[in-house]
Amino acid sequence: MLLALLIAAAPATTAVDAERAFAAAALKDGQWTAFRRYAAEDAVMFVPQVVKAQQFLKDRKDPPKAISWWPTESYISCDGSLAVNTGGWQRPDGAVGYFSTMWQRQADGGWKWIVDSGDELKIARDRPIKPKVVRPKCTGRVVPMIVGPDDNSDAGHSKDETLLWNWVVKPDLSRRFTAEIWDGREYRPVIDDAIAAPK
Repeated sequence: MLLALLIAAAPATTAVDAERAFAAAALKDGQWTAFRRYAAEDAVMFVPQVVKAQQFLKDRKDPPKAISWWPTESYISCDGSLAVNTGGWQRPDGAVGYFSTMWQRQADGGWKWIVDSGDELKIARDRPIKPKVVRPKCTGRVVPMIVGPDDNSDAGHSKDETLLWNWVVKPDLSRRFTAEIWDGREYRPVIDDAIAAPK
């Protein structure tokens, strides 16, 4: 019994574990409660304009039934400091879609999300038993990145610069979220979410 309690209290070891724990907490404890718990202090989400997640969610009441979601792919930096997961979601009303979430390793070894994005789909994504997990090539010279965020865009990278991310929101509230991994010679796109302006 003590071992089970210690395992339950331990931080998630992978970004996939974190995603699954986050999704389970949404169903068990409430959707926005889980979003607050797993978000970093400076995390952002899109509603559809960009908002600081902790501020936006501060007093938000949980819906009666939470959305459910599952990871299908995970891309993690060589140094393990950053990962991006993508997968599918389903609302209680039956609507389906996809998400892409950027996760950052914390000092305690656990994970917090820093960017959460997604959109609706006509057909649900598959629910694999084991999501595809991909690491970059950890060899070769990585090109240094210069990051210059503003109110309508931001970018970042893992400490070792083998995983990069970027988002931008246009004036019509269409947006794009991308992530790239290092393949030993250059950066290769792994996430490219283009979300249309709201109708």
